[in-house]
Amino acid sequence: MKYLNLKNVGWLILVLKISLIVFLVLQVLHHPESFSQFSFDSSFFFFVIAGFIAQMIDGALGMAYGVSCSSLLMGFGVPPKVASASIHTAEVFTTGVSGLSHIFMKNVDKHLFIRLVIPGVIGSAIGAYLLSDVLDGKIFKPYISGYLLILGVFILIKSFRQVQPFNGIKYVSALGLTGGFFDAIGGGGWGPIVTSNIINQGKHPKETIGTVNTAEFFITYVSTGIFLFFVGIDSWKVVLGLLTGGVIAAPIGAMLVSRIKPKTIMFLVGLVVIITSCYNIYKSF
Repeated sequence: MKYLNLKNVGWLILVLKISLIVFLVLQVLHHPESFSQFSFDSSFFFFVIAGFIAQMIDGALGMAYGVSCSSLLMGFGVPPKVASASIHTAEVFTTGVSGLSHIFMKNVDKHLFIRLVIPGVIGSAIGAYLLSDVLDGKIFKPYISGYLLILGVFILIKSFRQVQPFNGIKYVSALGLTGGFFDAIGGGGWGPIVTSNIINQGKHPKETIGTVNTAEFFITYVSTGIFLFFVGIDSWKVVLGLLTGGVIAAPIGAMLVSRIKPKTIMFLVGLVVIITSCYNIYKSF
């Protein structure tokens, strides 16, 4: 791992994104009827705005892309199943651009990235397999949201206190494994679980968000990108709208996290974790 540098990580992200683009183009060429109803109408531009807003929040705070997107789409009348599939497809691309932007802005801690991404990918693969064959991810969501709600309150309180000296992060591999697992099995959760825990342990918010967002590309690619090779896409208008808005917002979010004060980021992270956790608990009942 000593030969792994962030430049190589960036090239790997590009190669994986290009391979997925080639696959999607082949899907359109082999099944042109799935793309026949696409049009640049007002609903498409709403999806662009939804993708932009969700990625701005995710890029600047390291979480809440899925919750932001799903609430906006379903509020517009998009069926939950279509919303979920479209969000996960677009997220493969938006997390890639976000990761590249954070690498360019020097927001990524290489050693933390390596310690997170390997167990995160393993957890994601296990979660995706269990979700497809064994378990219902909705069972876990209220419990995860309850835990994150408490953690969000702690982070919010910490944002008003004097910053304590950073003494290192404990249980990074376990955190990556857990975050990847629940992200795959619950349809989201990598950012809230991993980002909030690392910030709560005192790591600088800028490096935490940049590192977690960059690792998220690989987590998302495993749990949802490979799934597309077997299922394909029906909702092209939603996917391309979210993707367009997200790709535009990703570099802006990475730039914002470099400029916002750490205590302000901590406050906003705590607030977003509390709001999204309450939303998920409400949806569960």
